[in-house]
Amino acid sequence: MDQPGRTSAAGSPVVNRPPALGADAFARLAVELHHAGGVEETVDTVVQFALQAEACSYAGAVLAVRGSHEVAAVTAPLVTKLYELQFDLGEGPMLTALTEGVVVRVPEVASETRWPLWAQRLPSERFGSALHVPMYAGAQLVGVLSLFNTEPHAFSADDEAIAHILARHASVAVASARDGETMAAAVDARKLVGQAMGILMERFDLDEPRAFEILKRYSQEHNLKLRDVAQELIDTRRLRGRGGE
Repeated sequence: MDQPGRTSAAGSPVVNRPPALGADAFARLAVELHHAGGVEETVDTVVQFALQAEACSYAGAVLAVRGSHEVAAVTAPLVTKLYELQFDLGEGPMLTALTEGVVVRVPEVASETRWPLWAQRLPSERFGSALHVPMYAGAQLVGVLSLFNTEPHAFSADDEAIAHILARHASVAVASARDGETMAAAVDARKLVGQAMGILMERFDLDEPRAFEILKRYSQEHNLKLRDVAQELIDTRRLRGRGGE
């Protein structure tokens, strides 16, 4: 097997590539993603799979979250450093992929000039090349999948095609996981409100509409979410008004 650091007869780096993965491998990935427990577990499954499917030394993923971004998974501490550096500087290849929604290749880090501040501030444990692929769920950009190699010119057109497949799997799974978490949160909120209404109905002999109206009015007057009002009532058995209990 070729090892990183060697050169071919033509003088170009020889990259250690994993064996080609077939449809069965991606089918197993789909099953693993289906059984992942949440968004973080979902993304971690993808970046770990990338180490098997791609010519990469380490991988990571950043998710777009309510107008901001968060590091969702990494396979090496260096990836976290590279992400945080770009967040601090406001520039870099991953940020370009995330803000513009385009694939960004870094064929050779040592000769990169598109992000001068980023190039100057890279950590001492440098890498040779990188590939950043946007993750779309429909028309919505949900994040970026990042692949890194210790050698320059490591990623071929085939590697990029596989990266797109991985990014697509990740995008669908993340969107599904987020929907599931949102639905679970909504169900939980409904349960809390129902319990709080039951407390008011029992204590003050109210019917359901009147109990719900009290919770709703308290929520509006104190600028609190209805779920938080219900939780307060369940925990303390009271609601504090402007003039007292």
